[in-house]
Amino acid sequence: MKLKIKDQIPDTEIFQLIDGEPQQSKLRKILGNGKIILFGLPGAFTSTCSKLHLPGFVANADKIKEKGIENIFCLSVNDPYVMDAWGKVNNTGDKIKMLSDPYLLFTKAIGAEVDRNSKGMGTRSNRYTMVIENLEVVYIYVEKETKQCGLTSAKSILDIL
Repeated sequence: MKLKIKDQIPDTEIFQLIDGEPQQSKLRKILGNGKIILFGLPGAFTSTCSKLHLPGFVANADKIKEKGIENIFCLSVNDPYVMDAWGKVNNTGDKIKMLSDPYLLFTKAIGAEVDRNSKGMGTRSNRYTMVIENLEVVYIYVEKETKQCGLTSAKSILDIL
């Protein structure tokens, strides 16, 4: 991971599904100022992402926001339709905003890309969680293996907030 504490978030293009249509925007505009969490993961509907990472943030979103976090964002290299569907399946509602990085622009800019060709998945994102304040990284946790979800879990983040 190239991105470090005190770095500014790169201003790459990102997608969201809004009113059923993919909308492309600059990431910094979507994140805005304030204190937020951005967590990235290898893929929607994949095992660890679906069993632990996203559900943990859904279950703990209110507790996290009570600690001063204004918004929580989930980012993956899937397309915006897949991210939207995955959010609905996991009842993210307005607790977590689902972001799509289908061209890996952000993922590569921060050095989080991982080769998963041997598993039939292509290039994916490593698993990470960041606390960002006014577009500057305050905390960043990266798993050594994408199957792990300890350092980057919602519980782990609650402990440091």
